[in-house]
Formats: sequence, structure tokens, C-alpha cells
Amino acid sequence: MWTDSKSIALSKFCVVSIMAMLVMCAAIAPWALNGLFLHLTETGKALFLATIYTGSVPAAALLALLFLFLRRIGQGRVFVNENRNCLRHISWCCFAGAAICFLSSLYWLPWFAIGVAAGFMGLIVRVVKNVIAKAISLQDDADHTI
Repeated sequence: MWTDSKSIALSKFCVVSIMAMLVMCAAIAPWALNGLFLHLTETGKALFLATIYTGSVPAAALLALLFLFLRRIGQGRVFVNENRNCLRHISWCCFAGAAICFLSSLYWLPWFAIGVAAGFMGLIVRVVKNVIAKAISLQDDADHTI
């Protein structure tokens, strides 16, 4: 039977798998660009690599924060300030990724669509963070009521 703990374990496995893929993509990026974008100039390849490596920083931070968030939920610590702060930082990672993509769309327009998606995801995470913050406030009020 499927349980909450199995769901959290699957989510953590997915986060770790995506982190491994991120590291692998960063490692093979120079060779992949040579094979995928044969028409790019050396400047174009350098810009792509700059986008990939710069974007990997907020992506890695986001995945690390998401893993910590899932670990706390697995421990039964859902409505705590650490989770609210974690979601806030995750949203800023999304916004940082969006900004990198928007800047990169100056040399390759499809980055713009990825930037819109990252910004939209940051907005959704921000709304969830606000819901968690309200739940924390309500839980604190309930804990102080006799």
C-alpha cells in the first residue's frame, strides 16, 4: 500500500537523481554543445556554457533546500519556521534562474520561455510559502490557547 512515508522517500530519491543529472549535465556540457549546436560560433558556445554554469548554482541550491524541506516533512515537522524559510529561499532560487534565463534570451530567444516557466514556479512556491506561514501562525495561536 502507498503511504506518505513512501511518497516522501520517492520525492527524496527524485531530488537526488535530478541533482546527479545536474552534475552530469554540467560535466558534459562542453561536449554536448559541440554535438547539439554545430552552427554556434565560439562566442555562442561560451554564452551557452555561461548560462548553463551560472544557472546550475541556483538549481543546485534549490535541490538541496528541497531535500532538507522533504526531510523535515518526513520527520513530521511540517508547519515550522524552517520550512517557511526554506520555501522562501526556493522561490528566490526560481527567480534567480528566471533572471539568468531572461538575460540569456538576449542571445537565444528560447531561454525566454524557460525564464517564464521558472518565474511562474517561483510565484507558485511563494504562494505555498505564504500558506505555510499562515498555518504556522494559526498553529502558534492554537498552541497558546487553553
